[in-house]
Amino acid sequence: MNRDVAITADNRSLSDRVTVSRSPAQAEVRLHHAPKLDLPTLLRIVREWRWLILGAIALGLAGGVIATVLTTPLYKAFVTLEVNPPVVEVSDEQTRQRAQSGDTWDFLQTQVGLLGSRSLAERVAQDLNLAGNPRFAGEGGSVADRLKTATARVAGGLAVQAPEEGRLVRFSYTSDDPQLAAQVANGVADSFINSNLQRRFEASAYARRFLERQIAKTRNDLERSERQLVAYAQSQGIISLGTGVGSDGKSESTGSLQGESLVALNQALATATARRVAAEGAYRSAQASGATSEVNTSTQPMRQARAGLEAEYQEKRTLLKPDHPDMVSLRSRIEELDRQIARETSQVAGGRNNSLAQEYRGALSAEQALQSRVNALRGSVLDLRGRSVRYNILQREVDTNRGLYDALLQRYKEIGVAGGIGAAPVSIVDRAEVPGGPFKPSLPFNLLAGLGVGLLGGLGLAVGLEFLNDTVKTREDVRTKLQLAALGAVPRRSGKGSFVEDLQDPGSAVSEAYAAIAASLRFSTEEGVPRSLLVTSTEAGEGKSSTALALAQNFARQGRTVLLIDGDLRKPSFKAADDDQGLTKLLTNHDDVGSHVLPTQFESLWLLPCGPLPPNPADLLSTPRFGQVLSEATSQFDAVIVDAPPVLGLADAPLLASLVAGVLFAVQSGKTRTRAAVEALNRLEASGAHILGAVLTKSAENESGYGYYNYRYGAVEDGRREKIVMIPHRADV
Repeated sequence: MNRDVAITADNRSLSDRVTVSRSPAQAEVRLHHAPKLDLPTLLRIVREWRWLILGAIALGLAGGVIATVLTTPLYKAFVTLEVNPPVVEVSDEQTRQRAQSGDTWDFLQTQVGLLGSRSLAERVAQDLNLAGNPRFAGEGGSVADRLKTATARVAGGLAVQAPEEGRLVRFSYTSDDPQLAAQVANGVADSFINSNLQRRFEASAYARRFLERQIAKTRNDLERSERQLVAYAQSQGIISLGTGVGSDGKSESTGSLQGESLVALNQALATATARRVAAEGAYRSAQASGATSEVNTSTQPMRQARAGLEAEYQEKRTLLKPDHPDMVSLRSRIEELDRQIARETSQVAGGRNNSLAQEYRGALSAEQALQSRVNALRGSVLDLRGRSVRYNILQREVDTNRGLYDALLQRYKEIGVAGGIGAAPVSIVDRAEVPGGPFKPSLPFNLLAGLGVGLLGGLGLAVGLEFLNDTVKTREDVRTKLQLAALGAVPRRSGKGSFVEDLQDPGSAVSEAYAAIAASLRFSTEEGVPRSLLVTSTEAGEGKSSTALALAQNFARQGRTVLLIDGDLRKPSFKAADDDQGLTKLLTNHDDVGSHVLPTQFESLWLLPCGPLPPNPADLLSTPRFGQVLSEATSQFDAVIVDAPPVLGLADAPLLASLVAGVLFAVQSGKTRTRAAVEALNRLEASGAHILGAVLTKSAENESGYGYYNYRYGAVEDGRREKIVMIPHRADV
């Protein structure tokens, strides 16, 4: 009686704690997330699937060796070409072509493209007669078909490397015959140079033919224009004595007969005018000055004689009187000289004036005659100038045709010289030599490739299998994938016997595992092992009922009074002899819990069975009655363990989990999928349940063994069919 009272008081305290602390509205919800492919996860996958990855690597290495053995050896011959090699420029045409080609990138890329062209491959096949080589082109088919085959093989084995800088182009040819590889590579280089020369010669020949046609046409135009010019000159009576440059810079006729005559008359008229002006000036001057200089010259002796007589007269005058005979004689002589000087002066002046007048009149007459001739010829010249416009037009046409004809002839000569020189834009720097060994297959490369492919394939396969079979396998998975504490792992049992027998044997692996789990529960809360504990799982068959029974039996073995409640009202795991007693009856009435509790074959362990299966389990569990039943049970027993149904697809487990002090989550190793378990945990967390941790059941990891290090446990079988009041009867227990 004293014990019942103590349990009742403790019951009130625990009931109050459960009701307050487990309210879903006040509980902290901790969401669980599915694992992602990070470095720790990848390392775990590599550790778990290491043998698969090593097998894939070994398979890749074996494939590399097999590929090396089975692959036909291939040889590669290289040739180096220089684009735009230095040449001696003989003609201006070469200079212009070189300036146009230059060192441009486009020109270099054009040469690289020509090296890989089909026409060059066909030319090589023809030059080397590869169509007649049975090993190269085969034996069957026509010549044209074998030529196509040879062309395709030449083009397929040719590899051209475009330079990033500089003017060196390197290409190679690959073949299974080293001699043939070098022969074809050198043949490609020679044919490429010859094809360039041939294209240049063909272009030069085409230019020559074009110029020949243009020269013939221009010659005909020149002849026609010359005939038109001559015919017009004859019809117009134009006599051309020469050509000159007009104001427009083109030649025109300036040497007509009338024009030359007019020019000559103008020059003569200018001379006559100048002569007339000079004569007139001399005549006018003579009239104004009286020809003093000529008179002085002719009378100079007489003037000197008179001066002498005048001097003598003045000298004697001081001594003699004027009527002295000597004085009279001197005076008469002086007067005679004066008369002679006057007479001589008159004669000289009259002759000079007459002479100048005659010159003036002659110059004037000549000027007038020339002026009249010029006036008469000017009209003729003006008329000729009007008729010469057409003549000048025809003359310019003749000059144009003649200039074009001369330019075409010069261009024709230059093209002929440039075409005869034949400078190729490409030269060979290094010719191909016979390869000393095959470049393919390469055993180190194939092994490295096989290693890489095997490693990547193994990793990909391991990751794929891991995510395709994303299950919780180890306690590390529980901690990393589910973010829960791993309270323990129960090994998979093997051998004869039943699960109940393993529990009754404290030295069995299963019993040791559950003892460790029970010990872990002591540290899951500050108060130790919770008074009420619910055991559930994601889906059915994960060992939750076995875990509930094992923990209940372990706590009972420790001397506690334990009540095991079968809370799965849909598929109960524990069966009693009488279905009239059980949890279903308690949920539908107000009977005492003790009236429905049944003893078991385990000491201190009682069972509250399911009772009759109700049609509406969720409705029954959602009523406050289960909380009252749980509160009454915790007041009468030291520990209450509820075996709940699975979480997914049902509302029962979250309803029950919200009322207990702690939840233990059972996870079957290798079966429970991570995403399903995460979804189940999120539902439990949303209901306000306090999840203590997870138990890994049916585990196969090496670290899960208990006892001696070399001891191995078998799988836990679910063959508990004995009917001893509360013994589990379902296979998923």
